[in-house]
Amino acid sequence: MSSSEDEHSSEAHGAPRRVPKGPPQFYLPLKAALYIFAISNFLSAAYAPIQDCDEIFNYWEPTHYVDHGYGLQTWEYSPEYSIRSWLYITLHAAVGKTSAIWSPRKVIHFYAIRGSLAFFCAACETRLYSAICRRLNAAIGLLFAMIVAFSPGFFHASTSFLPSSFAMYTSMLGLAAFLNRGKNKIAEGIMWFGVGAIVGWPFSGALLLPLIGSELLSAISTGDVQDAVWGVINGALRCFAILGLEIGVDSLFFQKPAIVPWNIVSYNVFGGEGRGPNIFGTEPWTFYIRNLLLNFNVWVILAISVAPLLILRALFGSRASSSNQTILRLLAYSSPFYLWLAIFTVQPHKEERFMYPAYPFLALNAALALHLILEYVGTNKPGTLMGLIPGKLKLAAVTAFILVSINAGLLRSVGMATAYNAPLGVYGALEKPGIAKEGDSLCLGKEWYRFPSSFFLPDSMQAKFIRSEFSGLLPGEFPNGSTIKALLSGAAAIPSGMNDRNEEDPSKYVDISQCSFLVDSSFPSAPPTELEPDYVHDTDNWEQITCKKFLDASNTSILGRVAWIPDLPFIPTPYRRQWGEYCLLRRRQDS
Repeated sequence: MSSSEDEHSSEAHGAPRRVPKGPPQFYLPLKAALYIFAISNFLSAAYAPIQDCDEIFNYWEPTHYVDHGYGLQTWEYSPEYSIRSWLYITLHAAVGKTSAIWSPRKVIHFYAIRGSLAFFCAACETRLYSAICRRLNAAIGLLFAMIVAFSPGFFHASTSFLPSSFAMYTSMLGLAAFLNRGKNKIAEGIMWFGVGAIVGWPFSGALLLPLIGSELLSAISTGDVQDAVWGVINGALRCFAILGLEIGVDSLFFQKPAIVPWNIVSYNVFGGEGRGPNIFGTEPWTFYIRNLLLNFNVWVILAISVAPLLILRALFGSRASSSNQTILRLLAYSSPFYLWLAIFTVQPHKEERFMYPAYPFLALNAALALHLILEYVGTNKPGTLMGLIPGKLKLAAVTAFILVSINAGLLRSVGMATAYNAPLGVYGALEKPGIAKEGDSLCLGKEWYRFPSSFFLPDSMQAKFIRSEFSGLLPGEFPNGSTIKALLSGAAAIPSGMNDRNEEDPSKYVDISQCSFLVDSSFPSAPPTELEPDYVHDTDNWEQITCKKFLDASNTSILGRVAWIPDLPFIPTPYRRQWGEYCLLRRRQDS
């Protein structure tokens, strides 16, 4: 009797079917993984400071305009330039508008949007975690989950209202599609990377290239070229449908045909003299390495080392565990991070958020590299170096390594949240009875770039700018739009005083005499200037409504800037964090 006949016979007689035992599919159940990712991301939504003024003025303010009819406007939203997507804005504005059903408070709408980002990111992380466990290895999946849950990079990127964060979400879904290897994996993978590039950030499409190249080469070697080509066509058609939706929404707002993804590429790549991203500052080639070390510590070193480790495994590993096809596929999964890092390292203008789309690949690379190292360390083969080291000693070393990495990440995240969270806290006093009244205005001087958005102001109040040492172009204001028709007309109107060269426009300022409230900071390391006097301690003209501690970075040691250090008496003075004040001020009635 054949084995299959024997199995059917056993089932017929009620005997239990014997299933060969294999490695566990998940060391961490999917539901538990989702909860861990969600907790990490919701903590980010509640406490992470906004690190980039681009997030405030290019995304939170237009969303506030859609939801509440007024807000600050940057030059990118002028129909003359149209390099920001209204489709991306309206997706988030819909969440804010829906949250108004439960509460009229705008700050609740702000956190509702952040919370939705946290949950969606957690769902994407869980999806990729599942694919890694199913298609690669449960241990690699577990390591990936630890990196994602405890790294400062993911802590900030998970809830940032930025196209690069959106592209990070879709990168996870796209990579999961390629890993799952389903019938329509190529089409689904292309679609998700296309969504990230079209709705989010066009440059994120570069992450797709190594994956699609690997699939096409694999199809040629197996003779499945027709299926692969159809998958590419299918994915491209889906992307064109998404692009059509984007063009439709943006053309409705700009009241003219607008292909925003192309406009973004055109400005950043073909901007010409005196235009383009470089006018906003440049950094040395080491910027991203230093930044990634801060946000991922040892994980980034592992991520960079994965390709050499795979090659060493191909050369010296056992034939069963290191077939050419397996090694090539793993190199394909790990190569997008190398490509992304190389592309953006050579660009003069560098910002932390530019790395967000590649974070999932960094985490996968690091998890894969550590898994390869652990496989080598865990061998007990007699006559080898690892075979001579006691197992308990190896386990203790590996455990210590992982715990140190996790704790370093947690200290960084807590340090950032406690040091720079004041701008999210001082505006709450404006909602207290008797503080603000109809017609009051709030002004921003040197602290303009830390303004957390109009969601933190009462309905009757708008933000204004006074002069400071900053001499670039500040945002203007959208025309008020109380109806949908007025809203669209305001978005389509060409504002005055806008330019794409970061040239100052004096009309953006108001005289300080028009300010009912003022948000300002005072740091021991920053002496007052003529344009930036010490308003916080000008008690003749201003009274402090609320003040919160804000890290005085220039006076704090590098250790205190990069990690959380408790403010305890036994901490040596040189290593303590030094503080300034971040205050909401009200003009004295008699001044």
